[in-house]
Amino acid sequence: MKKVLFAFSILLFLPLTSFAQAQKFTGEWITASDSSSVEITKQPNGKYAGVINWLMVPNEDDGTPKVDKENPDSKKQKNPIIGLKLVKGFTYNAKKDRWDGGSIYDPDNGKTYDCYCWFEDGNYDVLYLKGYVLGMKFLGRETIWNRKK
Repeated sequence: MKKVLFAFSILLFLPLTSFAQAQKFTGEWITASDSSSVEITKQPNGKYAGVINWLMVPNEDDGTPKVDKENPDSKKQKNPIIGLKLVKGFTYNAKKDRWDGGSIYDPDNGKTYDCYCWFEDGNYDVLYLKGYVLGMKFLGRETIWNRKK
């Protein structure tokens, strides 16, 4: 009977731990260049996505808002950078203790990369992101975002 109760309590506890860990990913993050911030939220479909919500230089020299001019889809090239979905599709992988299955968009070159994210050493104010191509994680670039205080 004790084993059954123990197993039952573990089954109840694990989803709560996973939920709490996964929630550490949400919030506002300052990108590596300190030139923008991204708000990451959990979407209704259970996946995580992030939208650019601030730019250090939000306008072009002529005063017009910066747009996604490098986007390969010509219909999206006039979309403002502020409000642009930069990261999307992430789910928390408790086994690997990271967020997998997502992508990250680089508005500077108009390319989208597969991506995963993680924290190190229990520091939930520094987010590591690794973007890569063709499923080859060694062919990629790592960046670090800091939680906005």
